[in-house]
Amino acid sequence: MPNVLNWVGERLPVSGEQFRELTNEPVPYHLKRWWFALGGTPAYLFVVQIATGILLAFYYEAAPATAYESVRYITHEASFGWFIRSVHKWAATLMIAAVILHQMRVYFTGAYRKPREINWMVGMLLLICTLMVGFTGYSLVYEQLSFWGATVGANIADTVPVVGGFIKNMMLAGETYNVRTLSRFFVLHAAVLPVAMVMLIALHVMIIRLQGVTEFKFEDEGKGVPKTFNFFPDHLYTELIMGLLLMILLSALATIFPAAMGPPADPLTTPEVIKPEWFFYVAFRWLKLFTGTAAVLSMGFIVFVMFGWPFIDSWIRRKTRFQEASVWIGIFGVLAIIGLTVWEAVVRH
Repeated sequence: MPNVLNWVGERLPVSGEQFRELTNEPVPYHLKRWWFALGGTPAYLFVVQIATGILLAFYYEAAPATAYESVRYITHEASFGWFIRSVHKWAATLMIAAVILHQMRVYFTGAYRKPREINWMVGMLLLICTLMVGFTGYSLVYEQLSFWGATVGANIADTVPVVGGFIKNMMLAGETYNVRTLSRFFVLHAAVLPVAMVMLIALHVMIIRLQGVTEFKFEDEGKGVPKTFNFFPDHLYTELIMGLLLMILLSALATIFPAAMGPPADPLTTPEVIKPEWFFYVAFRWLKLFTGTAAVLSMGFIVFVMFGWPFIDSWIRRKTRFQEASVWIGIFGVLAIIGLTVWEAVVRH
């Protein structure tokens, strides 16, 4: 063992003390609270998604004639295929939930304010990419609901003025769902979106490293409480514990509620009820409340406002006396999202 360490030391001349100094960036004390350590959770789940996705890709065949059968083989015949697929599905669900919760935490603590406006917009791009990964992954199974969900999604995109037709053609590789559509979804799901997310995560972390983590002070913290603690090993232990708990949770969910399969896609039979995955319930319900173009344009406007919220909030705080208007607007927004989601979940049509 000493010989191995000496060999490595000659080629990587970094001592243990230098390594500790390199990694021991002071971490604000409020990150001892799990709610503020949610940023690492989506990253961990993203790694799980990559690992299980690679294993699933060994067997998946992205063509209408073979996709459903390949997923059936993974689920019922491949060794531990049901478990890998179930972990992949539940990791996707938890990742979307974690990104939404993390973005909410940043919003309600005002951590998007100057000078962190750019990182807020990077976070919004990550949220959109995460939702798109969920949408494309759901479509790959080629079940009846996933087929019609992709068709409805493309038709909704077609209602966008000017660029709608182009977006629909890019999604479906044509005017309608065809033999090339699944391969396009697969490339988006397994290559384009993950690469984009890796680049955005790297940018997100780089900006955090340059600016530092937003510091908060709580009333229940005594005067003797230190302002910071070491990243290594203290905060690393916190992240490892959260990762272990997530792995236990994923394994339990995958075992108790394994991924099932619905009937295969039938382009000639429209299902009586078409529902997307839970994270699109709010958008689906919104589309039912308004006409197509008005609903799409209003949703686009909401997304635009969310991207530019740091600047809107700055204007409100500068021009009015409502310094914490964002909190009340955020509470209203969260209640609206929960209400529309529950509404769509309980209504059959």
